[in-house]
Amino acid sequence: MNWKNERKPLLIIVILFITAYFLPVEKPELINAVKESLILLKWYAREHVLLCLVPAFFIAGVISVFISQNAVIKYLGAQAKKVTAYLVASLSGSILAVCSCTILPLFASIYQRGAGLGPAVAFLYSGPAINILAIILTARILGFELGIARIVGAVVFSIVIGLLMHIIFIKEEREKEKLQAVVINSENDQNIWKTVFHMFTLIAILIFVNWGKPTESVGAWFQIYSHKWMITGIFGILFAVSLVYVLKIKKILVIAITIMTVLISILTNNPLVPFIFAVIGLSIILSFDNGEAGEWMTSTWVFAKQIMPLLAIGVLAAGFLLGSPGSEGIINSKWIIMFVGKNTFFSNFFASFIGAFMYFATLTEIPILQGLIAGGMAKGPALALLLAGPALSLPNMLVINSVMGIKKTSVFITLVILMSTLTGLVFGIFF
Repeated sequence: MNWKNERKPLLIIVILFITAYFLPVEKPELINAVKESLILLKWYAREHVLLCLVPAFFIAGVISVFISQNAVIKYLGAQAKKVTAYLVASLSGSILAVCSCTILPLFASIYQRGAGLGPAVAFLYSGPAINILAIILTARILGFELGIARIVGAVVFSIVIGLLMHIIFIKEEREKEKLQAVVINSENDQNIWKTVFHMFTLIAILIFVNWGKPTESVGAWFQIYSHKWMITGIFGILFAVSLVYVLKIKKILVIAITIMTVLISILTNNPLVPFIFAVIGLSIILSFDNGEAGEWMTSTWVFAKQIMPLLAIGVLAAGFLLGSPGSEGIINSKWIIMFVGKNTFFSNFFASFIGAFMYFATLTEIPILQGLIAGGMAKGPALALLLAGPALSLPNMLVINSVMGIKKTSVFITLVILMSTLTGLVFGIFF
């Protein structure tokens, strides 16, 4: 036996044995941390998989199949004009207003279709970070200064981090430029607008189905929230029209699924039931199609298969370490507050580092920070956590690594944490 080739499996076995042998199962803190990891996984499955990730996977599939590589390269590729590329990337990401996990299938799809590293990273950061509603709530609940600092910091970060990633990996980007120089061709305008309409309906469904409840029961935001399922249904009808006239799916199948979905929504008080039925019906229709619709379903499944297991592992780990919303994992929140009570470099770094590994669903970072600030957290570390937290998470990191490799992922994480630390430190000095 060649033991040189067996070192790695032997090391894994030894580590697993030592861990199992000394596992402190009698400690209540460990039992609670395991429980919290399962609670977070359950919460994530209920609150984010159906309404966030499933639509995101279908949108990623649309990008992969219906948006040509030429179009992605033209606007986001390594050869694209930098102003155009970063503007398109940051605006596209911010319009979605999704969490750090929902953005992943969309990031993977544009990156794999030929987007330059810088614009792709700008899109990856801007999606969860530049959330207009979250920024408004930050200003109203945590203070005007934090709200302004968050939006300025997030916009600047998305562009600067993207540019730095481009510069750091300039050699690879230049190689990509050479390869893409022969790819760009003209595009059929009619096909573009059909694809845009199809994708627009899906993005609208993703946005409105996840519209969060505002803190006050008045105003335009609350009115939209009150009617979000009706608005989602309207876009669902437009999506059905798109299935027939853009994808050329048999009209009788689409009409049957649409009528059944409407009937189920009338007969049940739970809007999730017709939503689930519509997703299942759509999946069945697409799965038996041999044309572009079938390719769309295949691509959607590939993204789901690649991303979902890594997210599940990451959510379990995040829950074990930091707990579920409103609870604690193996790391006590008192320790966190103890380290972020002053505006020092270490406090800001600690807030950025912890924020980067925590999982924040859209808008949940605000009440969490409200509690931490009330417990003594300084404003500098609070901003540092706001800039690093929503854009990154442990589940998010695992998936990014599978898309662009450990080297680029490590640099991206380091840039986010370092820039959040320095921005928080400067902000804390003046406020």
